[in-house]
Amino acid sequence: MKLAWLRDSCLNRYEYRIISCFMSGQAKSIMFQGTGSGVGKSIIAAALCRVLFRMGVRVAPFKAQNMALNSFVTADGREMGRAQVYQAEACGLDPDVRMNPILLKPTGDSRSQVIVMGRPVDHFSARDYYACHRQHTETVRRAYDSLAADFEAIVIEGAGSPAEINLQATDIVNMNMASHARSPVIVVGDIDRGGVFAWLKGTWDLVPDRHRHLIRGFIINKFRGDVSLLQPGVEQFARMVPVPVLGVMPWFEGIEVDQEDGCFVRSSGAAVCEEDAVRICVVHLPRISNFTDFAPLGFEHDVDLAFCRSPDQAGRCSCIIIPGTKATRRDLEWMHRSGWTGYLTEAAARGVMIAGICGGYQMLGLEVKDPDGIEGPPGTSPGLGLLPVSTVMAGRKELSQVRAEVLMPPMIPGTVQINGYEIHMGRTSAEGKFMPIGPGLDEGTGAAVHDLSAWGTYIHGIFACDGFRRDFLDFLRIQSGMKPVERSRSWRKYRDEQIDSLAAWMEQSVDMGAITALMGL
Repeated sequence: MKLAWLRDSCLNRYEYRIISCFMSGQAKSIMFQGTGSGVGKSIIAAALCRVLFRMGVRVAPFKAQNMALNSFVTADGREMGRAQVYQAEACGLDPDVRMNPILLKPTGDSRSQVIVMGRPVDHFSARDYYACHRQHTETVRRAYDSLAADFEAIVIEGAGSPAEINLQATDIVNMNMASHARSPVIVVGDIDRGGVFAWLKGTWDLVPDRHRHLIRGFIINKFRGDVSLLQPGVEQFARMVPVPVLGVMPWFEGIEVDQEDGCFVRSSGAAVCEEDAVRICVVHLPRISNFTDFAPLGFEHDVDLAFCRSPDQAGRCSCIIIPGTKATRRDLEWMHRSGWTGYLTEAAARGVMIAGICGGYQMLGLEVKDPDGIEGPPGTSPGLGLLPVSTVMAGRKELSQVRAEVLMPPMIPGTVQINGYEIHMGRTSAEGKFMPIGPGLDEGTGAAVHDLSAWGTYIHGIFACDGFRRDFLDFLRIQSGMKPVERSRSWRKYRDEQIDSLAAWMEQSVDMGAITALMGL
C-alpha cells in the first residue's frame, strides 16, 4: 500500500525507484572519475547531489583525497577542501571532514602540507607521502564507512585519472576506493580539449583488469554545438567499448559554480556590470589560495572584478586586494620583483584602498619572519609597509570559525555581523598605532590605518556576508564620487538558485534512469 501511494505521488519513474529503494533500507553509491584533472567531475558530482537532495534523499558527497589550495574550516575547527564544501551545500548539509578525509595543500618544490581528518600532520614530499599509502587507505576507508552509515546515498568523486599507471599501486582515491565502496564508476571526459573518445578508450584500456568491471558508463562533458553531430561517434565508440555513454553535457553559460582549480579566476570580469561600477583588482599571486573569497564581489552588478598579475593590468581601480597564499614570503618576494610594491604605495597615496585577506594581510605589514622555516628556508622578508604590523610564522595552525561585529568602513554608521573562518600559520602583532576592524578585535584578527587607505584581516568569507559587502562597496562608491546603492542582495539565495540550475542542467543532459539503475535501484 505504501509503495502504491508512493508510485502515484512521485513525479517520474526514477524518482519513485530511488525513494522506494531507500524505504527498504539499502544505502547506495556512485562514483565519478575522470580522464584527467579539470574535466568536470566535482561539478557533475555536485549536480547529482542536488538532484537527489531535491527528491528527499539523504545524500552526502565524498572524496578520499583532494589536492587544492582552496579550503574551509568546519564548525568543529577542522580543515577540508572547498569542492566538498560546495557538494555538501548541494546536499543541504553542513561540511563534515569525513567527506574529504585527506587534503593535500601544495607548498611548492614537490611538497605538500598533508591534512588528515581536518588536522595538519606535516609537510611531505610526494615520495614520502606515497610511502604512507597503507595507513592513508585505512583512514579514508574508515571515513567512508562512517559517512555511509549515516546517509542513504553517497556521491563519490575521484581525482585526476585512474589511468595513471605509475600511481595505481598506491591509489587511495580512484579504483581502489570504488572497489571498497562497491560503487559503480562513471568516467567523465572533456570534449572541449579535443580527443575525448581517445581519452575514454585509453582510460578503459589502462584501468587494471580487476577494476575494469566497475566502469559502468561514460559522460562527455563541455560539448558545444549540435549534439546530433556527435551521435555517429558515440555509436561507433559503443562498438569499441562495451560501456554506454550516458549523456553529453553541454557547455553551460550563466551558471556560477564553485571551482577548486582557478576557473573563477580565469572567468572573472565576464559578467555584465553597470556603467558606474567600481573596479576592484585582486592580485593574482603565483600561489593564490581561497580565491573563492571574491566570488561574492563578482556577483554584484555594480562591481567590475579583475584578477591582475601585473600592475599595468589594474587600470583605474577603487580597490586592490591581496588574497590568501600558501607561501606568503615567496609570493611577497614575487610582488617586490613584479613592481607591485611601489605601485601599491602610490595607489594608496592617491586614495585607492589596499586590502589584504589572510596571507595578503601579512604582506601588508612591515615584515614577515619565518625563523623555523615553516614555509621554506628560514629568514625574514620585508613587507609592503602599508600596515603597522609584523608577522612571525610560528605556533600551531589557526583553524576556527569566526563570528564578530565589524565596523568597516567607519563612514557607514553602525556595525555589521559577519561570519567567516580563519585558516593560517603565523602570529601578527602591532608595531604602532592601528585602527581595529571591529569592537573588541585586535591585530590578531585584522587592522587598518585611520584613513582606511589600507586594511587587512585573517577572516575568510567576509565578502559573503551581505551587510558587510554592501557597506564595503558603498564606501568605495562614495570614495569614487558615486552614490551608494544601499541595497543588499542575498549571496546565499543566489548560490542556492545556481545549484538548482546546475541540477537541471544535469537532468536535461544525462540518462538519469540509467544512473539510478547503476546505483541498484
